[in-house]
Amino acid sequence: MRSSKYTIDEVCDRGEQIYEEQIKPLVEPQENGKFIVIDVESGDYEIDDEEIDASQRLKERRPDSIRFLARVGCKATYHLGWGGSQFDD
Repeated sequence: MRSSKYTIDEVCDRGEQIYEEQIKPLVEPQENGKFIVIDVESGDYEIDDEEIDASQRLKERRPDSIRFLARVGCKATYHLGWGGSQFDD
C-alpha cells in the first residue's frame, strides 16, 4: 500500500471543500442518501447506493486516487444507534 502525501485531516478537509464548492450544487437533493467518493486531487467523483461500487469505479478510472467518502445530503457518512433518519417521513 502506498503512503499518502496527505494526512487524514487534509484528505477530509480537501474532500469537504471540493464537495461544498464544486459538487454539492450538482447532486443535491436528487442524490441525497447515496454514497459519494471524491478524488481529492482531481475532483473526480462517483456516486452510488453502495459505497464499494462508487469507490471501485473511481479506483478503476483513477488507480492512484486519494479518495474521500461521504454521503450526499448528510452530515455524517454513517450513523451509530437509532434516532431516525433525516429522510424519514
